[in-house]
Amino acid sequence: MIATSEVEAAARRIAGRIRRTPVFQDGPVLLKLEFLQHAGSFKTRGMFNRILTAAEHGLPAAGVIAASGGNAGLAAAYAARELGVPAEIYVPVTAPPVKVAKLAKLGARVVQAGSEYAEAYEAAVVQAEVTGALFCHAYDDPDMVAGNGTLGLELAEQLPDGFDTVLVAVGGGGLIAGVAAALHDRARVVAVEPVTSAALNAALEAGGPVDVAVSGVAADSLGARRVGTIAYRTAAAAQLPSVLVDDQAIVEARRQLWEDYRIVVEHGTAAAQAALTSGVYVPEPGERVVVLLCGANTNPADLA
Repeated sequence: MIATSEVEAAARRIAGRIRRTPVFQDGPVLLKLEFLQHAGSFKTRGMFNRILTAAEHGLPAAGVIAASGGNAGLAAAYAARELGVPAEIYVPVTAPPVKVAKLAKLGARVVQAGSEYAEAYEAAVVQAEVTGALFCHAYDDPDMVAGNGTLGLELAEQLPDGFDTVLVAVGGGGLIAGVAAALHDRARVVAVEPVTSAALNAALEAGGPVDVAVSGVAADSLGARRVGTIAYRTAAAAQLPSVLVDDQAIVEARRQLWEDYRIVVEHGTAAAQAALTSGVYVPEPGERVVVLLCGANTNPADLA
């Protein structure tokens, strides 16, 4: 598990390198617009913290390597470019073309391997052993989690009057573990997962991380076959609730964000909003709920 002090240290380490993303309120709706972060997702916070922490002891000449459904790779590529180190990113062949193209634009070497994240991960691990590059896990790494958690500290600063609940979309769990560490004594954190990619929910039922089948509209960003150990331990210890949303609810929530606010997010991000719009999570009267909109690396063509 990650301590709040580790998140605070990460906030100091990455200060000046990330954007302070706004909170938007429309009536009872509070939206944390983290999709405006550099490289289009919260993972840039974690990747900067991971690489900068390692840099304190010297980075290998081969630079960094990461496996990703897209967003972690984009974050690694962006952070590496800004820090002047090489980056090699492994993604599955099913990764959205918009993400693959952006990886190349950021200057990373892109390798497509396997049909899902787990297969790209295995290939990246082998390559890191061959080249000696710093392996940057997409979610199950203490530095990554602590960096992601800075989003929670930022949120607390932005809403000094407090809030009750934060809805967090979960894939491998790197975001929810960090946010829970940052807000463990300030707000309730609720995990939201697609029915078709529910690794954390399955782990909580099984008493530990287990492999799950992965499919559905949000699989490119939330399609971890197995939740991270850090996330599982954090969720189990804090007894974080987990709710599931189906693909139709995710698609409708994504469209609703566009129609109501002209916000363009990926399906994985819309999962958090879908918990509210589908009624899977029903706030109590007066409950202040924040929805983390954590990524926007998507093709908006299907929103028209």
